[in-house]
Amino acid sequence: MENKRNDILENIIKIRKNKGFSQDYIAERLGMKQSGYGLIERGDRGLQYDVLLQIAIVFDMDIIDIITYPKKHIDTGCILENTLSIDEKVTLQIELKKEKKEQVLRLVFGENNLEILNR
Repeated sequence: MENKRNDILENIIKIRKNKGFSQDYIAERLGMKQSGYGLIERGDRGLQYDVLLQIAIVFDMDIIDIITYPKKHIDTGCILENTLSIDEKVTLQIELKKEKKEQVLRLVFGENNLEILNR
């Protein structure tokens, strides 16, 4: 857990520097002193969720993108598994009414969908 928190803090520092923001600027936007913000970046003060949310707003980013930085999380409405590995694996879950099932299977698998269903 400690390592993950340190990773997030490192990401915050990298993003802040990449955006050209000073600690003073971020602290001002958060309504705190630079010294208090510096304690957060160094890990000497706990990073609370509400502060992380405020930092994300200042960065104009989603919290998940700060956590996964430099990779960008993409919410496609699908359940994604292990999308950061070299061998990409994606699981797609679709809930359909029975009458739409055949249409969607034909769209995805073409006319060979009966062979897939019968396996």
